[in-house]
Amino acid sequence: MQATRLIHLSGATVSLVLEPNTDGAPVWRYFGAPAGSDGSLSVSGLADAWPAAGAQPLPPTMLENDPPLTLLPTHGLGWFNQPALAGSRAADGGDLDWAHDFRPDDVQWDEHTLRVELSDDVAGLGMTVVYSVEPESGVVSAWAELDNRADTPFRLDWLAAACVPLAPGMDRVLGFSGKWTLEFQENRETLGVATWRRDNRRGRTSHDSFPGVIAGSTLGDDDGTALGAHLGWSGNHTILIEPLADGRRQLQIGEWLAPGEVVLARGERYRTPTAYLAFSARGLNALSASFHQFVRQHVLAWPGGRMAPRPVHLNTWEAVYCKHDPDDLMSLATSAAEVGVERFVLDDGWFHRRDSDRAALGDWWPDARKYPHGLAPLIEHVRTLGMQFGLWVEPEMVSPDSDLYRAHPDWAMHLEGRPLVTGRHQLVLDLANRDVEDYLFDALDTLLRGHSIDYLKWDMNRDLATAGHRGRAAYRRQTDACYRLLARLRAAHPALEIESCASGGGRADYGMLAHMHRVWTSDSNDALTRIGIQRGFLRFFPPEVMGAHIGPAVSHTTGRRHDMAFRAAVAVPGHLGLEMDVRMLDPDERAELVRWIGLFKTWRDVAHSGTLRQGEAGASLAWLQIAAPDRSAALIAIYRRREDTDRYIAPMPVKGLDPMRRYRVQILHMPTAPHYAKPSGLLATLAERGLVLSGATLGDLGVPVPPLPPESAVVIGCTEALD
Repeated sequence: MQATRLIHLSGATVSLVLEPNTDGAPVWRYFGAPAGSDGSLSVSGLADAWPAAGAQPLPPTMLENDPPLTLLPTHGLGWFNQPALAGSRAADGGDLDWAHDFRPDDVQWDEHTLRVELSDDVAGLGMTVVYSVEPESGVVSAWAELDNRADTPFRLDWLAAACVPLAPGMDRVLGFSGKWTLEFQENRETLGVATWRRDNRRGRTSHDSFPGVIAGSTLGDDDGTALGAHLGWSGNHTILIEPLADGRRQLQIGEWLAPGEVVLARGERYRTPTAYLAFSARGLNALSASFHQFVRQHVLAWPGGRMAPRPVHLNTWEAVYCKHDPDDLMSLATSAAEVGVERFVLDDGWFHRRDSDRAALGDWWPDARKYPHGLAPLIEHVRTLGMQFGLWVEPEMVSPDSDLYRAHPDWAMHLEGRPLVTGRHQLVLDLANRDVEDYLFDALDTLLRGHSIDYLKWDMNRDLATAGHRGRAAYRRQTDACYRLLARLRAAHPALEIESCASGGGRADYGMLAHMHRVWTSDSNDALTRIGIQRGFLRFFPPEVMGAHIGPAVSHTTGRRHDMAFRAAVAVPGHLGLEMDVRMLDPDERAELVRWIGLFKTWRDVAHSGTLRQGEAGASLAWLQIAAPDRSAALIAIYRRREDTDRYIAPMPVKGLDPMRRYRVQILHMPTAPHYAKPSGLLATLAERGLVLSGATLGDLGVPVPPLPPESAVVIGCTEALD
């Protein structure tokens, strides 16, 4: 038996090594740290290696062929684990072509991309599998495409966008669950002998099952191996991790398909959404850094090709709800501008006969009762104050009590003979109906051409039920149609920015982010709850797209009360906004809000371009740090969630700065702690004028942390000392 030459793809943080396979798709040999890095695969070992086939003697009870894990494991000929493809053809007496055996037609690769063309002549199917490594971030983009080459239809039940190995020892998983107002909740589990699986069948990305997972050895913030996977798709999904007989595990991720949703006629193709994979040998923070870099460079499409400083929002929802009065809103806008707001967003309640969530969706023109002169006077007032103007819309929905539904009830997604299922008193429009798409485009285009609108807050407030089109499931065609409408709108209005909202964070994924510029992370503005929500969100998304608002003193979703400083300290690292009536603030609160908005503006360039690290210190403390790309500055926030038994808080090491440079370290905010005297000595110096320390000292010894009462925060800034 001769040595075999291997396929090697590489990026800054990852190497993928596969073995060519004349009998099928390439065989997985390695997915991990870059070749040549400490403890990783040797570069010299990539030229050739022993072949995987025949390396292990078969036990007496095994079949004579024991297929290895490939890019495309298939069912029926000896692979007894989860296949990457499942489907069949209907025939008299039963289904046919449910077993698959793809053979390679063409395999091409270079340093960064592998493209494999395969065919199964017996089943009449063709397959393309692509893995591409982005060199700088190391993020891998993967997808597969199936085409039907036979005369009879092929029903597809499952096709993985990516199928990759987890090395032995990567037996811990970080998954994400949640609900409305409690999204992106982290769940750590130990993998065992059973398959770990998460499905989403809600038709949108969902609050309860984010399409991402991280598997690793320790799941430490800055230690251990970790592999992250995310499906860039705004519909249904499946993620599974399954143990294999050789001690490894396979991870598959792809679109969950409803029965009969994809039936390919001869010549038709199905391409999976793109899966995004990243690997870290230095824990979760390095993994997030790879994802953030990739999103900034290859997912976000800013107007003009470059991100402008993220403007401070005021969103009107929790200030007025649907009770709109132009004079009152102008007063609110004036107060907003006075405290430093840069974008005024008019939320729900502005359009035809919209007094509550029970009516009017679909009738996208200003309510003549509330706005007798239209929106123009309010918009002109906002812009005269030097602010941008944004507008809330929910184009994908229709209210049964609306002019649109009364004229076109057939435009709602439905299943003949089945009752319509409402959610928030609304139905879902069938966006794949070209008449519906044209109506929505024309309505939004008319608004945007007729008014000076810089920004749309695009909401989507319900899951899909009775999601049918001519009797067949229509989840994926609805998602594709939404993307098409957004692309059409942005092409017509290239300067427009759009926010993704779905009752908060119910539609946050790279597929949607390719069309939008901000994610409303959660409808909860409770600062304590937000710490965990934002922590999970930031695993995959950079802070500049994280909508984070300072809410009212008493949270509208939890009823919990927090002071201004705690609410602001939690919101400042993201894309800052206000969700309150600023006219109701007393003079001291108003002055404090102005100070926090100024702090955000001072630090947003660092927060929205730097390298983020986050972590926990026990159950009571959470923290994050963002270091500037040129290592000239860093912003640190430490949050006390609850009391603990430690008398003191350990100093906080600051990473990401240059060990040889010197930095002025200053406490930007420090709470008043009960039972403690006013800070003196070193803490007083840090709060008043700061202290100059080397980057090495900050990295090794850290900065001292003052006492923190429960539900409070300290914010620290480090800037390069040039004197």
